[in-house]
Amino acid sequence: MKKDEETVLGIPYTGGNPPPVMAYQPQPPAQPQPQYFYVGENPYQRGTLPPNAIFDDPKGVPIHQTFYRDTPAPFTCVFCAHSSITSVKSKPSLAAVIGCMIPMMLGFCFLCPSMDCLWHKYHYCPRCGEKVADFEKSDPCAVMDPPFWVERSFALTS
Repeated sequence: MKKDEETVLGIPYTGGNPPPVMAYQPQPPAQPQPQYFYVGENPYQRGTLPPNAIFDDPKGVPIHQTFYRDTPAPFTCVFCAHSSITSVKSKPSLAAVIGCMIPMMLGFCFLCPSMDCLWHKYHYCPRCGEKVADFEKSDPCAVMDPPFWVERSFALTS
């Protein structure tokens, strides 16, 4: 390069000469990656909580995933980016209605307000008030399953 020439970035200029020919060289076929399947019993499906689960305010800890259930859940709001615990509102589910109809034959309904474990839970951001998740009870037989009356919400850290 001469002293009076200026360095230029961009498309190479060949001064009227054709660009060098690039020969096509086929690549060898890629080896397929083996697929692994977890065939053992998954402890998290049985209700065992992972070791990196948090239940309280995350206080700036990055959250990988939140599982919204019956109790307030630690989360980071997608609407206002506030990191806190959700506020929960309940509404009757099919299981609560069925639980109320059975004693109604006796003339009273005492299960509906007192059996909060059978109600749907809706999670809201306490700062902006937007709905962030819902946990709807779909099992009317939950009355017969006391260990799952109240399922705790939790989040996983990264």
